[in-house]
Amino acid sequence: MARSPIDDLQAFLAVARERSFTRAAAKLSVTPSALSHTIKGLEERLGLRLLSRTTRSVSPTEAGERLLRAVAPHFAEIEAEIAALSDFRDRPAGTIRVSCGDSVVESIFRPMLRTFLAQYPDITVELAINNGFVDIVEERLDAGVRLGEALSRDMIAVRIGPDWRFSVVATPDYFARRPPPQTPQDLTNHQCINLRLTTAGALYAWEFKKDGRELNVRVEGQLIFNSMLPILDAALDGHGLANVPEFMCREHIERGELVEVLADWSPAWQGFHLYYPNRRQPSPAFTAFVDALRYRG
Repeated sequence: MARSPIDDLQAFLAVARERSFTRAAAKLSVTPSALSHTIKGLEERLGLRLLSRTTRSVSPTEAGERLLRAVAPHFAEIEAEIAALSDFRDRPAGTIRVSCGDSVVESIFRPMLRTFLAQYPDITVELAINNGFVDIVEERLDAGVRLGEALSRDMIAVRIGPDWRFSVVATPDYFARRPPPQTPQDLTNHQCINLRLTTAGALYAWEFKKDGRELNVRVEGQLIFNSMLPILDAALDGHGLANVPEFMCREHIERGELVEVLADWSPAWQGFHLYYPNRRQPSPAFTAFVDALRYRG
């Protein structure tokens, strides 16, 4: 049986998006050699080179980029319409893929999923943990989570959590060795646990605000992470001061395991929002997912 041109285009889209024959082959459930043969056949039929291959990477050529821009939106529409066919099922079903940070999993998704998964046994939720900015359309994700300040205007946004603030915390034993900071500038005399921003690559400058005065302080210390959970763990282990979302460390403060300082300098941040492209017809599964996450406080 002859291969369908649709199959060849899907193979090309997978490689162009993943920038890897190995990863694309895994998604398509074929071998890398078979996928390479398919792409080669497509290029020969078109008389054009669509992918530039090196020993380390694969990227679309100019012709490949044009083809990607031309056909990808149509395939996305087809997939959305197929997903919408679940309207005809008795129960919402399908897979929902969401990009979010690790702190969001703990504070928002974990309590919500306890009831949601039991209520909708035919829905699968995949959480792609990423603490940087992600192009959910390019990555073929259904949605992402960001703070209200960082939302794109071309996306639908649904608030899924209250406003919150950062808390600067350390263990009582740490403060037994060093006097607590009285102002943000005092942090330069302390061991602080740094956060590496995934997207920018720079270290996060701790942000403070009081009486209309704003300060950004670049702190120093022996530990750097690109995720909030290990930063909190490092603070609990006594390695220094951490600047983490208050909802992550609240219970540790209440139990006396951590002590908060500079609370009057901590500004409020807009709550987390679920954002997603403006679809013509979201699937019943996705509609149920959004409704379960919606913040009603």
